[in-house]
Amino acid sequence: MSAPNTNVETQEKRHRPSLGGMSIAVGVAALLLLGWLAWIFAAAEGPEGAETQIDGRTGTQVQSE
Repeated sequence: MSAPNTNVETQEKRHRPSLGGMSIAVGVAALLLLGWLAWIFAAAEGPEGAETQIDGRTGTQVQSE
């Protein structure tokens, strides 16, 4: 069953604060995610393993320090 009295303009005005709050919450969550990813990549250590590493971009051997 559908609502008997629907006025889209009035409902849009009534829901504007809620929709604004949800969009702000999504924006804050996106900023937190990006900040967390930046922190993870910045805190990562260099490659571990053999003395000679393979450069993934060129395929050449690189001496690790």
